Amino acid sequence: MSTILQLILPLGLLLAVDLYFFQIIRTVFGNQPDSLKFGIYILYWILNTLIISGLFLSSDRSLLPNHTRYYIFSVMLVFFIPKLIGSIFLLGEDLFRFVSGIVGIFQGSDDTFLPARRTFISNAGIIAAGLPFVTMLYGMARTGFAISVKKKKVFFNDLPKAFDGLKIAQISDLHSGSFGSVEFFEKAVARILDQQPDLIFFTGDLVNNEAIEAERFVSTFQKLKAPLGVYSILGNHDYGDYGPWPSPEAKAENLQRLKNIHQDSGWKLLLNDNDIIELNGEKLAIVGVENWGASKHFPKKGDLDKAVSGVEEIPFKLLLSHDPSHWDAQIKDHAQKFQLTFSGHTHGAQFGIEIPGFKWSPAKYIYKQWAGLYEESDGQKIYVNRGLGFIGYMGRIGIPPEITILELRSTENS
Repeated sequence: MSTILQLILPLGLLLAVDLYFFQIIRTVFGNQPDSLKFGIYILYWILNTLIISGLFLSSDRSLLPNHTRYYIFSVMLVFFIPKLIGSIFLLGEDLFRFVSGIVGIFQGSDDTFLPARRTFISNAGIIAAGLPFVTMLYGMARTGFAISVKKKKVFFNDLPKAFDGLKIAQISDLHSGSFGSVEFFEKAVARILDQQPDLIFFTGDLVNNEAIEAERFVSTFQKLKAPLGVYSILGNHDYGDYGPWPSPEAKAENLQRLKNIHQDSGWKLLLNDNDIIELNGEKLAIVGVENWGASKHFPKKGDLDKAVSGVEEIPFKLLLSHDPSHWDAQIKDHAQKFQLTFSGHTHGAQFGIEIPGFKWSPAKYIYKQWAGLYEESDGQKIYVNRGLGFIGYMGRIGIPPEITILELRSTENS
């Protein structure tokens, strides 16, 4: 019963938009032969009924696998958002009709109170809905799986000589619950290994909510190897905060299972902890914090003081912190200097525009650092990975999944 009550508002919104957008369908196809017209009407409502039924089914975690539920929700978005955009045109038209009707009353007009809808406005609404519909379908079929390998040299004036040329691969936000097969991750692992990195960092959100989502892929994750190791941290989704649990004990058990996945995969999970790499007598510290987000909606489990304990005397530090809002809030002004921070979390909103010399995404209005490399005047830098997986909408538009390859270089070689 509680599930049904939770669905009343989203279902009511879906139905309201469906009914409103149907007025566009009626206006555009109203003059067609009856057989064609009613065929289109029936198809429209069959699709809507299937989507609403799928939403009911996907709300019950016991009926369908997680990745199937997420996919159904994504399909719902692909239909709902374009109809919502198209309905904006109809809303503007109806406001015009209403005002015209009021004016007609005062002028003593004998015409019907509401003038008929103009066909060209409804045609514009169809086009306005069609463009995002096609784009979102393409994002699910192609862009969401078109892995981009972004390579960048990052220069430091205090990089120990032994680490000049160190190559680091970063991945983030796998959201493995959104994938039904191992093929995508196998491809990603192969692309990473082709780059022959010295180190591999994973910066959180292995799952959407449950450890079982990632357990299917452990044999693939085990293939990630690097001479100096594979290091990982937790993201906000890894704590299991986005779904009901029968008991606190079940939630804690899920988190432990997820930590075990990191270990079984051969990754060194840093939980407010650190590790030291030594080459030719010189040392570099790798520090990893648990999730810390500036927003009140995200966990604040990261403890920088604890994470850096024991490596204070090592001058060059690499920090793994899932949420980039942590950088402005605590990292930049910390007593210890972290030359380079690796983050993810934003996904680049899975939507945006990136062309040479220009990048934009709605993510920029929420996160000051949302994709790519950022630098402070004192030389501290942060790289925000756009994520490898996806959540919510099972695709990407203009922001492809990312594997980052950062090469650390001394400014002497710049």
